[in-house]
Amino acid sequence: MSPLEPGRYDDICQWASWATDASAIVVLIVGGNRGSGVSIGALDRQFLERLPGLLRFVSDDLKQKLEAS
Repeated sequence: MSPLEPGRYDDICQWASWATDASAIVVLIVGGNRGSGVSIGALDRQFLERLPGLLRFVSDDLKQKLEAS
């Protein structure tokens, strides 16, 4: 589903894509039964190219909210 190297939780990523009919999925697992890992599934390369900026946006938004609280 993704041109990236295999991730530790690709099976969960594929299931989530199937269950939600999503065109892109990012699975972030912290302290899971297989350890921590990230799996990314995307049908189009454009999503993968936009993903770093999207993750920066999420990170900056979270940081701002934490600083405000």
